[in-house]
Amino acid sequence: MTLCLNDTYSVMKWENVGKDGKTATRGCCVFRGVTILNLDAKGRMAVPTKYRERLSTQAEGQLVITLDMSDPCLLIYPVSEWEDIERKLVRLPSLNKQAARLKRLLLGHASEVDMDSHGRILLPPALRELVKLDKKVILLGQGNKFEVWDEQTWNDRRDQWLDETVTDEGLSDELESLSL
Repeated sequence: MTLCLNDTYSVMKWENVGKDGKTATRGCCVFRGVTILNLDAKGRMAVPTKYRERLSTQAEGQLVITLDMSDPCLLIYPVSEWEDIERKLVRLPSLNKQAARLKRLLLGHASEVDMDSHGRILLPPALRELVKLDKKVILLGQGNKFEVWDEQTWNDRRDQWLDETVTDEGLSDELESLSL
């Protein structure tokens, strides 16, 4: 953490505090857990109440939805988190084929959405179709973002990963130091 002369800190907790005396946010919420949800007839998904206030406060209900590059699911970011990723993506070299492909898929499919007064977000039809979202979906917290999966696809992949975890020989070097 870097200190600026204009930063104010709570003496009791060493938290960065805004001008109004409330804890200032650096980054956004932490999302965790698995929630089974239903899409309504218009393709809207109700954000679970445990996340609504945080998203309303820290992201003003503004979210960005895009494709996941590695799995058939959607990614949902609070707009501030997405803007950090977007800055990194636009800096990638446009003549590099992998970078160009990544930008086309992530930026090209990115859609800004707002939570409505009932805490719902509309998942764009084109994105729903690409990852085959129908009625039942899984909302999976991933720290700074959510993943949205078709329920059956999620169950199949999760079971596959659990089976692979049991039979894997070991962890990669990057994961060897992780302690749970």
